[in-house]
Amino acid sequence: MPVPALFCSISPSPAVGASRLPRLAKALLVALLMFGPAQAWSQSAAPTGEPAPVVQPTAPTTASETPGAAAAPQPAASNDGAAAPALEPPVPTLAGSEVEPGQPGANALLPHDLSPWKMFLQADVIVKAVMIGLAFASLVTWTIWLVKGLELLAARRRARTALLRLERAGSLQEAADQLSRNAAARGAAAELVNAAVAEARRSEDLGAEGIKERVSIALSRIEAKSGRSMAHGTGLLATIGSTAPFVGLFGTVWGIMNSFIGISVAKTTNLAVVAPGIAEALLATAIGLVAAIPAVIIYNVFARGIAGYRAQLSDASGQVLQHLSRDLERRSRTGGYAVARAAE
Repeated sequence: MPVPALFCSISPSPAVGASRLPRLAKALLVALLMFGPAQAWSQSAAPTGEPAPVVQPTAPTTASETPGAAAAPQPAASNDGAAAPALEPPVPTLAGSEVEPGQPGANALLPHDLSPWKMFLQADVIVKAVMIGLAFASLVTWTIWLVKGLELLAARRRARTALLRLERAGSLQEAADQLSRNAAARGAAAELVNAAVAEARRSEDLGAEGIKERVSIALSRIEAKSGRSMAHGTGLLATIGSTAPFVGLFGTVWGIMNSFIGISVAKTTNLAVVAPGIAEALLATAIGLVAAIPAVIIYNVFARGIAGYRAQLSDASGQVLQHLSRDLERRSRTGGYAVARAAE
């Protein structure tokens, strides 16, 4: 301690030490008084300044002595690690709403069934009306083709048979009798023969030139009536063939307009927004072409067939006039009309 050293330093001079003893005692007392509070203050300040060093040594001791307790935080850490991926799925979901068309995720946003029937069911009301109208027009086209085709074939067959009978007949009355007995020859050509015979009977007491003119007028009327009857319905084919493409184009414009409206509302050019409207538009165009193209083809076929039928009627009318002219010549030579004699 410092006190013995102090006493050792002052012990060699007893006379001087006797005079300085009170001062040394006071200094020693002051030192003791100052040393005591300083030591107490250091002891009280040490625990508050050293909490971390005290806790740190105990942590490894606890981990080494209790391995089970140290292993316990590891599952917690693994749980935290497992919880982190659980937060990841919402991120692709948010990004998936703006998937680019070229990415694989864009296919999932498109309708799985793009068949014509499904596209029709998902189409707009206006586009549906256009499609239904075009489908009905196509049905009308094929109905006219079936009905009018059979009618034209039968009429041309009867006209051919009547022409053969007229060529083989010796007189107008003989031709009329043959046509009346043959059911396959009944038709417009048979009407021509019957009209000529009836007009000749009504004009027995009149001049030959007047008879020819009146018979020619009657035959022309029958030809025109038969041609109009055979051409009935073909005008509808012409209408369908000329208007169906434009109706389909209207559906196309409407579908594309809906596509642009969908783009503006969704504020995206995603294929899932654009594709349905464009598909509907193209489907309307396709149905319009399906209705128009067969209508135009069938109309042209019928136009040629009806023209041929009218040519057959014209030939039959010419043969009827020939028979009438021969009968009038016989009448002028024999003094009577052969048709009247045949009727008697």
